[in-house]
Amino acid sequence: MRVYGKNVAKELLNSDYNIKKIYMQEGFNNEEILKLINKKKINVIVKSQSEMDKMERELHQGIIMEIEEYKYLNLNDIKNDSDASFVVILDHIEDPRNFGAIIRTCECAGVDYIIVPNKRGVEVNATVMKTSSGALTNTKIVMVSNLRNAIETLKKLNFWVIGTDMDGKNYTDIDYRSKTALVIGNEGSGLKQIVRNSCDEIASIPLLGKVNSLNASVAAAVTIYEVVRQRNNG
Repeated sequence: MRVYGKNVAKELLNSDYNIKKIYMQEGFNNEEILKLINKKKINVIVKSQSEMDKMERELHQGIIMEIEEYKYLNLNDIKNDSDASFVVILDHIEDPRNFGAIIRTCECAGVDYIIVPNKRGVEVNATVMKTSSGALTNTKIVMVSNLRNAIETLKKLNFWVIGTDMDGKNYTDIDYRSKTALVIGNEGSGLKQIVRNSCDEIASIPLLGKVNSLNASVAAAVTIYEVVRQRNNG
């Protein structure tokens, strides 16, 4: 997989991630990144700006890296983690920028795991990595074949499963201090009915303007930090 950008490069170089190759634009002068590359003794291929632009049309900031494909975890990792108390489930998120933004929020908020389905949803790619600003290296993502079965497994582990949708209880009126699994719906269609029916409660963010919905990553951030607020306040 190819990824790009200075923030992504810094995070990967400061981690144990397997970096196979680095392409660098002529005149690249970020001292921090150059020192990290030198320390790890990674093969660097210097190219012109036009060559770099042909490799990656997005804003690469002068550095492109070839890394191993992202390795997802499975539900057993959550089952075997007695300290896990906050999980975010993504119900078929399709926009890689939304996915990356949610990963970044989850990492900042201390979410233990993110669960994603293996079909009809975006997977980890270069755009996700770039949007997450490298937070992916510190985030545990579990891939499952069936979200409903995953939710039932979490319930057996004493998680309270809370979906987010327009028609529900005010999100600030719900108690998130116990083990919580927060479900974020698809950008266009929201929660699938079978997933909604599996939730213990539905949380809704009040909308006071004329627009009838929030961006999925924004709705996720608002709700995730309500969980953080309640837990920090005891």
